[in-house]
Amino acid sequence: MTRDEFVQRFGGVFEHSPWIAARAWENGLPARLEAASLHAALCAVFRAATQDEQTGVIRAHPDLAGKLAVAAELTAASRSEQASAGLDQCTTEEFDRFQILNDAYKSKFGFPFILAVRGLSRGDILSAFAKRIENDTAGEFEEALRQIEKIVLLRLNELLP
Repeated sequence: MTRDEFVQRFGGVFEHSPWIAARAWENGLPARLEAASLHAALCAVFRAATQDEQTGVIRAHPDLAGKLAVAAELTAASRSEQASAGLDQCTTEEFDRFQILNDAYKSKFGFPFILAVRGLSRGDILSAFAKRIENDTAGEFEEALRQIEKIVLLRLNELLP
């Protein structure tokens, strides 16, 4: 697989951050492209990135049940993930609660709330949101990185054996 083919296929597993796939390809890929081995290679690039680059990846993620979702402007992967958690079916009260939490979280931390939502309910997500907003910035930054890595693994599991 050429660099361009690889980036085309896997550049979107990190939201709007194809540079991670490009760097992974340049570093050398695992002999077998399986979800676990490719995840390790991509996450090694992500963790070796500067804090500014990591922050850019975090900020590339959309708000949960946010304005991009309402405007149908999410990536296909984000749309599918949010729909799997029922975020596309929020009641007015839930939607309003998400907007309040999204705004408060971004105001406190300077980046959006990141959670691997596949398999969770709206209630689970709102509960995690309310709990994590009490964290400190360093802890929440690290949690955002971990959640992004979970999201990437879920996406790779859909693309590869």
